[in-house]
Amino acid sequence: MNLLAIDAACSVLSVAVSRGEEIFQAQTPAGMKHSELVMDLINTQTEKAGLKPDELNGILCMGGPGSFTGLRIGFSISKGLALSMSVPFVPVPTLECIAYQISGAVIPVIQARKDAFFFAFFKDGRRIIGDADGTIEQIAEVLREKIRENVKITITGPDAEMIFYALPDELKCFCGCLCKNSGYAKELILIAKNKNLFYNDNTAFLYSGPEYIRKTDAEINLL
Repeated sequence: MNLLAIDAACSVLSVAVSRGEEIFQAQTPAGMKHSELVMDLINTQTEKAGLKPDELNGILCMGGPGSFTGLRIGFSISKGLALSMSVPFVPVPTLECIAYQISGAVIPVIQARKDAFFFAFFKDGRRIIGDADGTIEQIAEVLREKIRENVKITITGPDAEMIFYALPDELKCFCGCLCKNSGYAKELILIAKNKNLFYNDNTAFLYSGPEYIRKTDAEINLL
């Protein structure tokens, strides 16, 4: 399948395009400029893949959690393109993409501001703990529980080092750190192909929105 994937969930913006089994990916530090940069990346990668827009079979984006603004941009552009080209659209959970292709027990993490992190727990590709919003101390409690089961755990994601180096020494010896400060658009495509995401009914996703977990500051201020 020819697929377009957009990852705007974190500070690094990435876009990937697949043509058959070949995947073309580009990324750039975006900060708060995802909306200014994303269309150029899409055009560049589709040209590299030798594809015209009407040759795409599906659009993917990060489903969250992640940057509130980045997720909204990813969803709006992805759904707009899917509707204009009459192709399916599918969001994929961000933490699942971060943990993808890492064997064993994995905790993917993204900084969520306010001294907290979005995290989940996977083992051999299966989700054990759903997406959560917690402090380093709360993540450490999850690690203690899993370590009692004699599990070696890999902490991964763009902010993995912040978690790892803040852990007590008795936990570090049971953990590994795989810091990847890059985009995960390629993983979006690999998951879609591995799980045959575009062989099901995808129309419902056109009415979906990002998974935020935490309320925005504006929503909190209204309470």
